[in-house]
Amino acid sequence: MPDVFADLVGQDEAVDTLRRAAAAASAVLRAAAVGPTTAAGDELDALAEESDGAQPAAVVDAGAGMTHAWIFTGPPGSGRSVAARAFAAALQCVHGTGCGECPGCHTTMTGTHADVRMVVPEGLSIGVNEMRALVLRAASTPSGGRWQVVVISDADRLTEAAGNALLKAIEEPPPRTVFLLCAPSTHPDDISVTIRSRCRLVPLGQPAPDAVAEVLVRRDGVAPDVARWAAAAAQGHVGRARRLARDPEARKRREAVLAVPRRLTGVGAAFDAASALIEAAEAEAEASVAEADAAERAALETALGAGGTGRGAAGAMRGAAGQLKDLEKRQKSRATRAQRDALDRALVDLAGFYRDALTMALRAPVAPVHTDTAALAGAGAQKWDAEGALRRLEAVLECRAAIEANVKPRIAVEAMMLSLWKG
Repeated sequence: MPDVFADLVGQDEAVDTLRRAAAAASAVLRAAAVGPTTAAGDELDALAEESDGAQPAAVVDAGAGMTHAWIFTGPPGSGRSVAARAFAAALQCVHGTGCGECPGCHTTMTGTHADVRMVVPEGLSIGVNEMRALVLRAASTPSGGRWQVVVISDADRLTEAAGNALLKAIEEPPPRTVFLLCAPSTHPDDISVTIRSRCRLVPLGQPAPDAVAEVLVRRDGVAPDVARWAAAAAQGHVGRARRLARDPEARKRREAVLAVPRRLTGVGAAFDAASALIEAAEAEAEASVAEADAAERAALETALGAGGTGRGAAGAMRGAAGQLKDLEKRQKSRATRAQRDALDRALVDLAGFYRDALTMALRAPVAPVHTDTAALAGAGAQKWDAEGALRRLEAVLECRAAIEANVKPRIAVEAMMLSLWKG
């Protein structure tokens, strides 16, 4: 069985850092088992300072020391959450290596470990109440005797108040609690400067298409030619490449997006294309959350006594209106986030098309992102020249930035389509 880092594609330097830190963390636990120790934070600091020659060969420099807070950064698809989960598994590994076989590794990777909490925001942000509850739970003693690990995916979605609640926990870390944060970058717009200053950084790069294709073949059994195409089309995004390789509907949605440049024949066509893109994103998002929404509502109604008989059951359901309303609010927020994620994937595909047109206009010796629309991109390059292709690429990127800044998606996409048409 492969170890827990096997699916972290093209990140050899980061994997080496995390392996050494996991070995250092295991050494802390061994030291604690043989005699009295200081607080966990002091143990970790001391280990980082004394790791020269005092630890096994896997821990041979000061940079190998373990610490209580980490930030994983990198572009979408680089594997931030994959790296954080793998590191969490290595911390819970009975061998301290992330073997992938022991109960600690297995339960962490499957999401059932009692001492590992995965925080995946369902809505547009992570609120202060959720973060306070999480910090309170994280302060408890590990049930398995190793570490309490909190993994926060998309930590850039923390509200200011939630960030302050997390900062207090990082400044005064509970014994044997480790915080793993995932964010696109360390820019203040993504993560506060004060939180960044108290965390160790693990930067991840965009994986090479060959590395992505290799893992699709090895892990998912995808045919090599399909894997190479999907890896290039996904622009290094491992999850996106897997969907393109295995899901016909994902390929159809991509084809529809890449047909947009041909449809832009006038003002009316531009608005029609914008509507089609928005509606496709809404349909994809609805399909992705419908099953989870139905299951959540059914579970809540059952817990509140739905289906029961008698006066008490009826009264309980009448009193449940507030809880059902809260659930609907959370589900609506999750649907909005899913719509924006689906739209962003479409915009990334569209940006790849205009990038191909730009490189062809410049006669740059680089492979196209979308090999199946290379001819269309070449025709666009001849028609627009490099400057026109660059303006269109910038229009797509400006649309992404506008949506991220909370401009209404329909308004941003309509403005983009008009810019693409006018050039």
